[in-house]
Amino acid sequence: MLTVTDYYKELLNFCARTLKDRDAAADLVQEAYTRFLVAQRSGAAIADPRALLFRTTRNLLIDQHRRAEVRMHLSLDTLLEEEQPLAPRHLQPEEVLAFSRYAQALYAAIESLPRRCREAFILNRFDGLSHQEVAEKMGISRNMVAQHIIRGVLVCKACDDRFHGRVVLASKPAE
Repeated sequence: MLTVTDYYKELLNFCARTLKDRDAAADLVQEAYTRFLVAQRSGAAIADPRALLFRTTRNLLIDQHRRAEVRMHLSLDTLLEEEQPLAPRHLQPEEVLAFSRYAQALYAAIESLPRRCREAFILNRFDGLSHQEVAEKMGISRNMVAQHIIRGVLVCKACDDRFHGRVVLASKPAE
């Protein structure tokens, strides 16, 4: 009858072929035997010791391969500046600055609206109130709310056009 030690040479040859390093293979087989003995001493029923040893060894080989792949990736510190990956576009300093300036321009445009117009616009566009709800809250007609909101939208659109360099031609008066 074979004992678990009888599989040592077979496991070592299996690992050495895979790793192409006999010393590393010996370490791995020793780890497999350690895990096998821990399982055995825990009282687990082991129906096929050879199968368990090979499965454990295969799992250890897979783990070792995964760790080696992770180590193969270059450190970002070793890459030249032009080789380093860029942060997403929305996190680029230029984009963050441009968005900040855009937000400031829109804020200034909204602040330039008359007080009641600005209030109606903010209640509708930022607070999500309907025209009817804004009208009730401000004590004005729905038509007046619509006019205020249209004016706010036009001011924001003009700001957006100026900010992005789009020229808006004013219509010529009829002669």
